[in-house]
Amino acid sequence: MLIGVPSILGPELLYALRAMGHGDEIVLVDGNYPAQEHARRLVRADGHALVPLLDAVLRFLPLDTHVPHAVMRASLNNNPAQKAPIHAEIEAVVARRHPGFPVKAMAGDDLYPRIRSAHTVVATSEPQPYANVILRKGVILPDAG
Repeated sequence: MLIGVPSILGPELLYALRAMGHGDEIVLVDGNYPAQEHARRLVRADGHALVPLLDAVLRFLPLDTHVPHAVMRASLNNNPAQKAPIHAEIEAVVARRHPGFPVKAMAGDDLYPRIRSAHTVVATSEPQPYANVILRKGVILPDAG
């Protein structure tokens, strides 16, 4: 346990977040996603739902301001025009933690190759299907003073 760090962020996940560089992507996937098969680096977050884990990660992860979309998510039935309730929850967390960052809905054909090339895949126990979100890490600039 650490002061100020949510216990939902385990040591492997904290290590992955710290090891990532600018432009690296981390993906939180639902319990149905074939994470073991698709991950370059896999972090297990068994027993945790996606939304609370996303909220904890976004407390510490700077998002990339140099791209149009630093947050991407899956779509209901792999159709970006369709949205499930979990997608509204994902968007609400992003809006609360990083106001002004749009969340891009993606079709599976675009999403899955990006997940496979991500720095880290975090396998949650989220029961809702299509509950996958990609976060692109930004930079923390030194103080101007």
